[in-house]
Amino acid sequence: MMDLVTLSRIQFALTVGFHFLFVPLTLGLVILVAIMETLYVKTDNPVYKNMAKFWGKLFIINFALGVVTGITMEFQFGTNWANYSKYVGDIFGAPLAIEATVAFFLESTFLGLWIYGWDKVSKKLHAFSIWMVALGTNLSAVWIIIANGWMQHPVGYVIRNGRAELVDFMAVVLNKYAWLTFFHTVLSGYVLSSFFVLGISAYHLLRKNQLDFFKKSFQIALVFAIFSSIMVAVVGDSNGSNVAEVQPSKFAAMESIWETQEGAPMYLLQIPSWNNDGNIIEAIGIPKLTSFLAFKDPNAKVIGLNDIPKEERPPVALVFYAFRIMVGLGVYFIVMSLLGWYLNRKGKLLDSPLYLKMLLYSIPLPYLAINLGWMVAEVGRQPWIVYGLMKTVDGVSPIPISQVWMTLIGVIIFYSILIIADIYLLVKYAKKGPDFDQPVQINISTSPSIQA
Repeated sequence: MMDLVTLSRIQFALTVGFHFLFVPLTLGLVILVAIMETLYVKTDNPVYKNMAKFWGKLFIINFALGVVTGITMEFQFGTNWANYSKYVGDIFGAPLAIEATVAFFLESTFLGLWIYGWDKVSKKLHAFSIWMVALGTNLSAVWIIIANGWMQHPVGYVIRNGRAELVDFMAVVLNKYAWLTFFHTVLSGYVLSSFFVLGISAYHLLRKNQLDFFKKSFQIALVFAIFSSIMVAVVGDSNGSNVAEVQPSKFAAMESIWETQEGAPMYLLQIPSWNNDGNIIEAIGIPKLTSFLAFKDPNAKVIGLNDIPKEERPPVALVFYAFRIMVGLGVYFIVMSLLGWYLNRKGKLLDSPLYLKMLLYSIPLPYLAINLGWMVAEVGRQPWIVYGLMKTVDGVSPIPISQVWMTLIGVIIFYSILIIADIYLLVKYAKKGPDFDQPVQINISTSPSIQA
């Protein structure tokens, strides 16, 4: 029988997990749509206009369902986590309020103009509106992650009257942990969006459907994929170093390091125990590599889990495996992006059906990688709901377990319906392809290769 804290954690994890299936796609897809429409403004080529409409339709479907799941998530702070909300409300509420009143207002207003403004406002104003939607969408991520960043690394506060009170708003806004997490998160969203476009384009290229349209879509997404997949690894490395500095227990769990040591090695073969008490297997160590990756100093000291009280250790095996699978998928995205660049440059893309099929079936992988990264970040800071200040067990609302069971079942049913609806609509319109509302001059090369 699960207790109140475990049930409340499961409910919030499911709520955020469902929400996080929608958000990353909106972060990057809106930028790709903005680039496509900007190309239409610059070239007056109607293919780019149809690209913006087609990919924009998929963005709107995803955006609408993402908004619904985000609203229910915020209610849980008051229903399931009332003690937490009372403790940090002064600090946590400020960035969320800015997100709702500024960023969401910005993106919603200009999204309306973009949807209903085709051929009613000038092309430049219309393209400007989608860039404002992109700005608003990414600003939303900024303020939400600033709020989360404070939970991960609290700054700019004092404990007064049993509560955390804000004394330095700029310290919260400029929190290094939050900004590294923000760039890592949005860049991973860009990877997801680019592989989303690449996968759907690959589906149509395999069927020789609307070749000129999907060639151009593929090329735009490919540039975005190369940039974002490499940069997410670069920022991820900086993020890992910062975690080692401010959250040593999470870093020790990510690497399953149990003994504090200088010049810590990295083991190529390592299996942590699910009992959270050590490693079952630890072999083939590369000397000093973990210290170097963590602090850019091969002799730096890395704190081991044996020097952290048992009751303050995160679930090591879960964090360890999630981190490694995420990193492995990140390498896969870089390799696939660079391989796509090579095939495109050599004019062999359409002669590589295996590569195109791999891209199609790779669409779910960035979703998996992003949720594993979220698991590392959130499970890795347990048992703290605010790192070093408040434990999760102290933040839960004193409500009957039966109520949590009831709402948990409701969340699963409601969100499952939304996910099914989202997948159904995305697959339906993605497979259908562009719906041209005016004749478009298609210039398809007789060569099977894509022109650079």
